[in-house]
Amino acid sequence: MESLIVILVGILVAVATYLILSRTVIRVILGTAVLSHAVHLLILSVGGLKKGAVPLLSQSDGPYTDALPQALILTAIVISFAVTAFVLVLAYRMYSTNGTDDFSKLGGSSDE
Repeated sequence: MESLIVILVGILVAVATYLILSRTVIRVILGTAVLSHAVHLLILSVGGLKKGAVPLLSQSDGPYTDALPQALILTAIVISFAVTAFVLVLAYRMYSTNGTDDFSKLGGSSDE
């Protein structure tokens, strides 16, 4: 199961790289969002997909599940959502100011 998730992470990184290298701002924003989801899955797969009991001392003696990867992923989801929302607001402001979202048209003219 972990190898399937690693393959999925590779596909998501490839899609994110393709989107980040495009010229429009919205594709770059979507690419960074997809890349953050790929990193979340990578952290989950590196942490191990184990089934076990809750790590409480008064419970069972069986194998325990580490809660640290889930806590890291939850924190990363909140941070990536906030950053994505902020960048979307910046992109909207840039589009309303300049009238375009194409990176090649946003740069200053060099023939002046």
